[in-house]
Parts: sequence; C-alpha cells; structure tokens
Amino acid sequence: MFARIANTTRSSVNNLVRYSHSHGGIPGENLPFSLTNRYKLTAMFIVFFGSGLGAPFFILRHQLLKK
Repeated sequence: MFARIANTTRSSVNNLVRYSHSHGGIPGENLPFSLTNRYKLTAMFIVFFGSGLGAPFFILRHQLLKK
C-alpha cells in the first residue's frame, strides 16, 4: 500500500518537474509588467510606491483641513 502511494507521489513530482519549464526560462517573462522600457518601469514604480507611501499624508491633510 505504501509502495503504491510512494510511486504515485514520485510520478506526480516527476511530471511537475518535467512540465514546469513551459515558459522558456526567460527572466521577467512571468511578471505582470514589462521590463523592456526602463523609463516606463521607473514611472510605474514611483506611482505604485508613491501612492502607498503618500496616502497617509494626504489622508491626514484632509482630516486636518476638514471643518
């Protein structure tokens, strides 16, 4: 019984390893954004991180200016 489970597990792992490289192994291919345009990537990073880091300050300013 344990041998059958071990063989099934082993074959499943072998199939995962065998068919897991279907993307060709190009660095950055599986990312949701493009790495080819350096300036667009920099702008997107600034907007993404700037909105997260700036949000508390804008919320605080809004609360302090509210009457």
